[in-house]
Amino acid sequence: VVGGTGVQPGAWPGIASIQVTLKNGTWHICAGSLIHPRWVLTAAYCFSISGDIINWDVVIGATDLAHLGPEAQVRRIQRLLVHPHYVAATGSNNIALVELDQPVECSEYIQLGCVPDASVSVMELRQCYIAGWRVASARAQRPGLVLQEAKVRLLDVQLCNSSYGNGYAGPVPPHSLCAGYPRGGADTCQGDSGAPLVCKDSTDDSFWLVGIASWGKDCSGVKRPGIYTSTQPYQEWI
Repeated sequence: VVGGTGVQPGAWPGIASIQVTLKNGTWHICAGSLIHPRWVLTAAYCFSISGDIINWDVVIGATDLAHLGPEAQVRRIQRLLVHPHYVAATGSNNIALVELDQPVECSEYIQLGCVPDASVSVMELRQCYIAGWRVASARAQRPGLVLQEAKVRLLDVQLCNSSYGNGYAGPVPPHSLCAGYPRGGADTCQGDSGAPLVCKDSTDDSFWLVGIASWGKDCSGVKRPGIYTSTQPYQEWI
C-alpha cells in the first residue's frame, strides 16, 4: 500500500498473505481475505504466473511477516478455484477462491470478512480502507513487511473511464470498483493484488468486504486510482 501507515496486530483480522517458497526463499506474492474457516478470497491474477500450488502457503493472523507471532496460522493450499471467465488481458472477472488444507481457528486476530449482498448500496458507503504488504522476502528483516493501511474513497467507475482517460482510456472492466483520490496519494501497489477494500456499514460498526485489489497504473498517481474487483456481483459464485 502506498501512502499508508503501519497497523497494530489484530487491526485487520481477516487479511491473509499468500506466499510461495522458491529456491531463494519464501516470498509474499499476494494478499487475500478469509471469508470462511477454509476459504480465502483473492485475485485470479495471483496465480497466472504459476498454476502449481504445491509450494504455496497462506498466512492468516499476521501483521509483520518477518515476525509472525503465536497468533498467526499457516495453511497449505488444497484447491484453487479461478473464476471460469477470468481474462488476464483485460482483468475481467479477476477473482479466485483458495481452499485451505485445514480450517483456521478464529480469534481476536483472525476473523471472517463479509461479502455484501444485493441489499447493500455499496457506492453509498463513505468510510473505506485498503490494506496490504509490499513485495519483499517474507522472512527478511527489512522495511515493508508490516501491514499498511490507508483510507480511500469510492469513485464513480464511469469517471475513471472518461475524465481519467489519460490514465485508463476505458479499459476498466465490468463489475469493478474505482477507489482512491483524484489527486492520488493512497493506493495498492505491487504485491497488493488480492488485497481487501473494505467499507464501514452506514448503520453500524461492521465492515463489508466490497473489493479485491485488481490492477492500476502508476501506484497512487494523479487521476489513476486503484481498480478493484467488486465482490457484490460475485456473491452467488462465491
